[in-house]
Amino acid sequence: MLELRPNCEHCGCALPADSPLARICSFECTFCADCVVLLQHACPNCGGNFVPRPIRPGIDTRHGNDLQHYPAATTRRYRPVDVAAHQQWLAQPQQPE
Repeated sequence: MLELRPNCEHCGCALPADSPLARICSFECTFCADCVVLLQHACPNCGGNFVPRPIRPGIDTRHGNDLQHYPAATTRRYRPVDVAAHQQWLAQPQQPE
């Protein structure tokens, strides 16, 4: 089940479960749309890209797949990014693994 984290990891702004501004990477790192632009659409934790976070329905409309049965996470993760170091990393040629 996708973890719906409650805030942007960089700036700390609230990202409720129904926020259209939430962005995630494949490891569910969560950032707001403004910080994703600041980070040039590259996750500072894993290097992957960001996509809009899906919105889980607030009420049961189909088979109990809603926030009442699967609530959003409440643990905040606040790990501000060193933007200058992130930009230096982005500027380096990426080597294939």
